[in-house]
Amino acid sequence: MSAFFSKRRVSFLSGALLSASLVAACSTSRSPAESQALTHAEARPSRANSAPRDDAPTPPGPVEDESTDRVAALSAPPPPSTAPEPVRRAPPSQHLALMPAKPMPSGVALGISGVGAGGGGVVAPAPVMEKSKKEMLAEDKSLTEGGNTFEAYKPNAFTETTKDALSTFAADVDTASYSMARRYLQNGQLPPTHAVRVEEFVNYFKYRYTPPEEGAFTVHLEGAPSPFNARRHFVRVGVQGKVVSRSQRKPAHLVFLVDTSGSMASSDKLPLALESIKVAVKNLNENDTVALVTYAGSTKDVLAPTPATDVKKIHAALDTLAAGGGTAMGSGMETAYKHAVKKASGSVVSRVVVLTDGDANIGPNLSAKDMLASVQKYVSEGVTLTTVGFGMGNYHDSLMEQLADKGNGNSFYVDSMKEARKVFETQLTGTLEVIAKDVKFQVEFNPKAVSRYRLMGYENRDIADKDFRDDKVDAGEIGAGHTVTALYEVELTGEAQELATVRIRAKAPNGTEAKEQAFPLTNANMKASLEAASPDFRFAAAVAATADILRAAPAAEGWSLATAQKLAEGAVGSDTERTEFVKLIGQARALTSASARGR
Repeated sequence: MSAFFSKRRVSFLSGALLSASLVAACSTSRSPAESQALTHAEARPSRANSAPRDDAPTPPGPVEDESTDRVAALSAPPPPSTAPEPVRRAPPSQHLALMPAKPMPSGVALGISGVGAGGGGVVAPAPVMEKSKKEMLAEDKSLTEGGNTFEAYKPNAFTETTKDALSTFAADVDTASYSMARRYLQNGQLPPTHAVRVEEFVNYFKYRYTPPEEGAFTVHLEGAPSPFNARRHFVRVGVQGKVVSRSQRKPAHLVFLVDTSGSMASSDKLPLALESIKVAVKNLNENDTVALVTYAGSTKDVLAPTPATDVKKIHAALDTLAAGGGTAMGSGMETAYKHAVKKASGSVVSRVVVLTDGDANIGPNLSAKDMLASVQKYVSEGVTLTTVGFGMGNYHDSLMEQLADKGNGNSFYVDSMKEARKVFETQLTGTLEVIAKDVKFQVEFNPKAVSRYRLMGYENRDIADKDFRDDKVDAGEIGAGHTVTALYEVELTGEAQELATVRIRAKAPNGTEAKEQAFPLTNANMKASLEAASPDFRFAAAVAATADILRAAPAAEGWSLATAQKLAEGAVGSDTERTEFVKLIGQARALTSASARGR
């Protein structure tokens, strides 16, 4: 194994950290400086063929575009309080888990339609946690990196088609991994390997897929040679959800569940979360309603369901909030869901929106599994979930991701006002309406045409092949206007015209039985060269490849960030987010080059 990969493992854990975690229930608010600091600096030496020279470009910091000092201060992530020296990671075993037919036309309409759903007083403080630390550790597979907690997913390996021709996974439109990795890079650090999820990098960006004229979404297939290995091709499966305008969508009831515990005190946490809610409220309709619940040492109903047009009342409630106390997240979740389910119906979108750093240290439900078990009955009644993460240093990415996956929703990470506007203006309020639920993909490769394949990412969305047609098995949701993109790396034999059959199975938002359609992937979908492929295809391939390199995927060993950057540069166009991504690759190249020189 190359030095690039062997130096990717670091352990930041000690007996002192374990001792601190045992008394987490007694924790009080930490200082803003402590919460704000990025305590992890991971310098990963690059391979010789992937390291740039000294002239590798370095991106500028985030651009401030707000007129007021308060908002401008939130527009960029705060710098780390210190710059730790590069360190080695320990092997995984040394980490301590802290948290519990015919060629398809360019666009084919998939005929699925429909929509998805969704008091006062003070709740008594939650009881202290009942589970022992040993029990929590036994349940969890999370790893900590510089105080932040991530789930450890093993990258998909190549599969021989003759042994297993089926690849089955659920739709995923989360984007948290990309925005968090961006924050690391903009602060001069490479993201931890476990923080990188390929599908969330790819799905962060918009692609110009043709929307459906009827039905819930269209499917687009394309393939082209890989720039990293002459024996391989990339294949892209793209889905575009139907667009529902703000005036056409169903009324929404949003229950904002805000973490006001002591760990949320820094400027990039609670203050940024409150500004984010204000952005969301500004973009709601006159028929929408908003409720506000907070949790710290206890859970409080701060604002009963209020028309979104009553901006003054909503802002006044938000402006009363301050950080302090422990973190009874599980109790807060249950309270928020109880409120949301009251309005959940086929005619109203009812959603819980959690804004937190993911820390949970007191109460009866501390793990994602326990929290979801307590609210599962409300999930089954149509309440959807959005988790929005803030801050660094004690961020529990694994908890946020698992809650969103099982709560029929999405997971985002907000590091600046710019990202807050993207999430709360476009991705949340613009896509509140679920157009298809339990969306499953199954690709059946033809052994005569494809000798080996691997799905790039989606490890946490894996579904057993036998469960593809089991409609009781939960999968992902697609909201109005969402795009879902997945890429495969394949090795072709050149002996058959039909490479694979792509099947998509989904339910109407209020349905119980799924509909299934199949689309053939043939040589007609494959381009002879990368230059002949669409700009969207080339950019998606560059993003997926970059993520695989950053997470040290074994199948990507020998790949070059320089090659990925060049591929992305040719597909940027006038898109500012794509331009920013190209600059981030330059930053990653500079960091890996500096690390290699410092070995």
